[in-house]
Amino acid sequence: MANILIIAGDFVEDYELMVPFQALQMVGHSVTVVCPDKVAGQTIKTAIHDFEGDQTYTEKPGHLFALNGNFAGANASDFDALLLPGGRAPEYLRLNPAVIALVADFSAQDKPIAAICHGAQLLTAADVVRGKKVSAYPACAPEVKQAGAEYCDIEVTAAITDGKLVTAPAWPAHPAWLAQFNKLLN
Repeated sequence: MANILIIAGDFVEDYELMVPFQALQMVGHSVTVVCPDKVAGQTIKTAIHDFEGDQTYTEKPGHLFALNGNFAGANASDFDALLLPGGRAPEYLRLNPAVIALVADFSAQDKPIAAICHGAQLLTAADVVRGKKVSAYPACAPEVKQAGAEYCDIEVTAAITDGKLVTAPAWPAHPAWLAQFNKLLN
């Protein structure tokens, strides 16, 4: 089975971290979650984003998530695939050159990458979506387009695969997104 790296940070979307972390392990994959400037055993705060009829999502406190890996020393060559959850974390993680270099390295090694919601912000910052079909939370559409990708405005329960890249708009797409990602992993 695959050895998967997840890059997360404080206020990552709770469902977009916890559900893939548990579901991918349930089907036999090894999953390591890291955060810059933190080590295994330390925690990150998560946030829950709900769609309640407002102009944008609402945000509620999530859980503390205990990291099981160290960002320092994480190399794409040590993993088979990368997963990028959304929430607010990608907004500031994309400012970290080591995060961007790691995302770019996974792409350069042609390894499967799954990104959901605002996780696309890490893909665009790493300049790895040019010419690809990419879904993301609709607020990320302008930067997806500016990065040279075709933004795919799909149902919130759908996902899209383009080569080894699997993307989706938000956590309601988990069944489709994780199924497509798992197919690439097998």
